Amino acid sequence: MVISWDEYFMGISHLSAMRSKDPNTQVGACIVDEDKKVVSIGYNGMPRGCNDADMPWSREGGFKDTKYAYVVHAELNAILNSPRSLKNTVLYVSLFPCNECAKAIIQSGIKKIYYESDKYDGTDGNVVSKAMLDRAGVEYEQLPFSIELSLTRNEN
Repeated sequence: MVISWDEYFMGISHLSAMRSKDPNTQVGACIVDEDKKVVSIGYNGMPRGCNDADMPWSREGGFKDTKYAYVVHAELNAILNSPRSLKNTVLYVSLFPCNECAKAIIQSGIKKIYYESDKYDGTDGNVVSKAMLDRAGVEYEQLPFSIELSLTRNEN
């Protein structure tokens, strides 16, 4: 069996997400050029130089005591990790981008987003994200399948 390009690139996104130390939500992103070459990847995590073990991963509490003040989202990490221009590239991401990531996606020149989950559909941030992407002409499409990765690790 041969998988499709969409399955392949979303699979890379999921594999990248497995690097995230977030105990609740692991998100991965993969940016691809017109020649179907991977340009960059990213996952949600703490900024470079910030020890994951020293940072808060909680979802509840005061803003400075939660992960939300610190975590760099997968899409932004992939954009920041890119060694070249992202003009006319395609983003594969396991979770629909938030409004902050939508701004970075638009500014970077990404032309299309393929996403798997839209679990925050209808929330204020999601509505704003889609409105900005629509106004900027960035297309987005939910893939009609879900990828589950099951990898067994041998810790020997």
